[in-house]
Amino acid sequence: MSAEIEKAAAQVAKLRAQAEKVSGPLADAETLLQAAEKAEIARRAERAMDYSREVVATWRGRADTAANSGDAARERFFDALSDEPWFAAYVEYRSARHKRGHVLTEAQRAQSALGEVSTIPDQRWYEAGLLEDIVSHADRKALALAAEFDSELSAKREAYISGQG
Repeated sequence: MSAEIEKAAAQVAKLRAQAEKVSGPLADAETLLQAAEKAEIARRAERAMDYSREVVATWRGRADTAANSGDAARERFFDALSDEPWFAAYVEYRSARHKRGHVLTEAQRAQSALGEVSTIPDQRWYEAGLLEDIVSHADRKALALAAEFDSELSAKREAYISGQG
């Protein structure tokens, strides 16, 4: 064998010995890592089961708490809403319907107390929703603005045709 081959073979043998020396601890460390990862997966699975048991055992109380957690905010909202002048006017408008019902009921009672045949009509109830009223009013206002615009367009057209514009 040549000196170069002997030198290279010695180098390879030396490196193999070093690799074998290090590969044992590396393999042990990898085995420990895999065992630790498996143990963590098992702990996570057990904690997930514990968590699920806790959720099943406590969901009703937690759901009730969550459902009631907005009560104070709802009251603050109604208080703030009641302070708005437009809302107070809307409430007054809605209350007028109920006032008529009280008058009719009182008149029916009076006729009954007098032994008379009831000639008082029953209360007529009809829907009056705040959002529907707002949309309806907005539509009326929008139609009025559009009609004004149409009148302006017609006036411009007429002025142009008449030679005035």
